Amino acid sequence: MITNKELIEKAKSVINPQKVAGNKLTSDVGSALITDKGSIYLGVCIDTQEGSGFCAEHNAIAAMVTGGEYKIKKIVAVWKDGTIIPPCGKCREFMWQIDKDNWNTEVIIKKDKAVKLKELLPYHWHNEE
Repeated sequence: MITNKELIEKAKSVINPQKVAGNKLTSDVGSALITDKGSIYLGVCIDTQEGSGFCAEHNAIAAMVTGGEYKIKKIVAVWKDGTIIPPCGKCREFMWQIDKDNWNTEVIIKKDKAVKLKELLPYHWHNEE
């Protein structure tokens, strides 16, 4: 099984900050996830001026869905300076809506700390527990 440190390094490996149209920065956050089947998917953030961009976690999850998988065992996002970034509310909700079992996804929120998604959404609008 992949360690948190290894997953963090995978997320860092796709970080490659670039300026795009409108002088917005893209790829300054990388994300890596591992599925319940052991597959690893990566993604980067894409910022746009009008807000139609998306987070690195969204990108990694989209790659996972494209690969025919839906259950996330563990996920992390890392900023260009190496700081681990807990997922925003939109990403948290997105994970849950992809598959209800993702309620138990381990989310790395610090170098030495991971919590379950349900701990990040304790008062979820559709809490089934």
